[in-house]
Amino acid sequence: MNPWLLLVVAGLFEVGWAIGLEYADGFSDPLPSVVTVVSLVISMVLLARTVRVLPIGTAYAVWTGIGAVGAATLGIVLFDEPAGLARIVFLSLIVCGVVGLNLTGH
Repeated sequence: MNPWLLLVVAGLFEVGWAIGLEYADGFSDPLPSVVTVVSLVISMVLLARTVRVLPIGTAYAVWTGIGAVGAATLGIVLFDEPAGLARIVFLSLIVCGVVGLNLTGH
């Protein structure tokens, strides 16, 4: 499988476990806790597979960028977190960085 596609999927699972932390309520709610931990494991395994091919610095930066932008965006949508202009501009800068790493990566 294409390592970049695998990295995107790993990033999406990172978003899943980050958002899952909110629903798991300090791991006191069993079902969201299990989903969170499973998402975390899948995300890490997929990241580990991508770094067999992609440089660790590039893969990790893209993985965390996807997670950060996804979690922040879903925080705005699901949890009514602030969505000010500055926040959107800085999230856009993360997206630019992820795209740039993809274009210059392995």
